[in-house]
Amino acid sequence: MKTVTILVDVQNVYYTTRQAFRRSFDYNIFWRQVTQERQVVKAIAYATDRGDEKQRQFQNILRAIGFEVKLKPFIQRSDGSAKGDWDVGIAIDGIEYGKDSDTLVLVSGDGDFDLLAKTLRKKYHTEVEVYGVEPLSAQSLIGAASKFIAIDDTLLLK
Repeated sequence: MKTVTILVDVQNVYYTTRQAFRRSFDYNIFWRQVTQERQVVKAIAYATDRGDEKQRQFQNILRAIGFEVKLKPFIQRSDGSAKGDWDVGIAIDGIEYGKDSDTLVLVSGDGDFDLLAKTLRKKYHTEVEVYGVEPLSAQSLIGAASKFIAIDDTLLLK
């Protein structure tokens, strides 16, 4: 059986599906799709923690599906900007777990991950499947992936 590592940039998929479709990503359908006939090495959902109850309920749903949830505090700066991205953490975990997997599935359209995809494919011969909202995904990431799967109606909550 083939092995898979699944990494989800929760903030990226939330904002891109809301912007493009005004709907939310369906994590259950996604999980069934990417784990079919595959053994999961690691599955991590990366999110920011604002400390509200609705968010905690969502994180518990992710855990029940099978994800480890990694949280980073949401920081609101005095100039109005915010910080809370997981790019470095996702890249480190991507190498750590992806090097020992047949496939790394990354849910993000962030072009910062093109180097991760290239490194896994070239150095470790790991297939990299990227799920993203196509018009909002970086062309560099799409090009670096072994396979790009456009998030569409079939992967959104009804």
